[in-house]
Amino acid sequence: MKAIRILSRNIRDSFKSVFRNFSLSLASISCITITLIVVAISIVLSINVNRFTELVEKDVTIVAFLDLDVNDNDKQTILEEIKDLTNVEKVEFISKTEIANEMMESSEEFKNIMSEWSEGESPIQDTFQVKVKDIKEIKNTANKIEKIEKVDLVKYGEGMVEQLVSTFDIIRKVSVAAVIALIVVTAFLIVNTIKITIFSRKREIEIMRLVGASNINIKIPFIIEGLILGILGSIIPIITTCYGYTALYDKFGGQLFAEFIKLIEPTPFIYYVSLILVVIGMVVGMFGSLRAVKKYLKI
Repeated sequence: MKAIRILSRNIRDSFKSVFRNFSLSLASISCITITLIVVAISIVLSINVNRFTELVEKDVTIVAFLDLDVNDNDKQTILEEIKDLTNVEKVEFISKTEIANEMMESSEEFKNIMSEWSEGESPIQDTFQVKVKDIKEIKNTANKIEKIEKVDLVKYGEGMVEQLVSTFDIIRKVSVAAVIALIVVTAFLIVNTIKITIFSRKREIEIMRLVGASNINIKIPFIIEGLILGILGSIIPIITTCYGYTALYDKFGGQLFAEFIKLIEPTPFIYYVSLILVVIGMVVGMFGSLRAVKKYLKI
């Protein structure tokens, strides 16, 4: 009960201190706000880029062309062998009749030429379209499929896919590194701003020491004050993220660059980003206050 009373008193004193030293508190809140907005933008961009790369990777397909003389039993055997491969996620059979119909529907020229073919003259082959679990292993999977009896040819965009995977790996690493770097810079700026705020109240801390306050009793109000500053500083970045991202999504219909990039739906994405921002603000605010009181004021 006593601990609850002490905590409630410290919280009350922390709120009073924020408003009593409003100009310095405003400086800290402004610093937190500006840096968290930059962090929010980088997080939104990074997550959307990673989502885009994942979608592109999922669309990469291995196409296995079957021999012209393949029968139904052969097709079933090939299907089972492909499904048994560890890296295979999904297999879809596309018959040569379906392929021919699609080609004829897509072009009048194809239709005129292909309509004259008899059943035995068609060079079109039945295919299996294979989705893989790990795109990095697509080459090994394609090689295994090609070795299956009655599989004539395997194509998956070899060469280009490997380059795509390498590029996406670099994009992921750069985006994650950029977010981490921005968070570190944000922490540095906020910590130093709060240090200035705490340093200006050195005399207040000295008085607390003189009346017999322990180190922990001196630190707690400042830590709570840093927590409050972090929460207040994260309000505008959260509002900016929620309304800004939702407006962007609605304006472009969830797609950018002629449907090339699909944005993540705002809900619940904006709530996760908001939670990250408020946690960063709280943790950095508390950390900045603790370091300022402990190290710089020699408490």
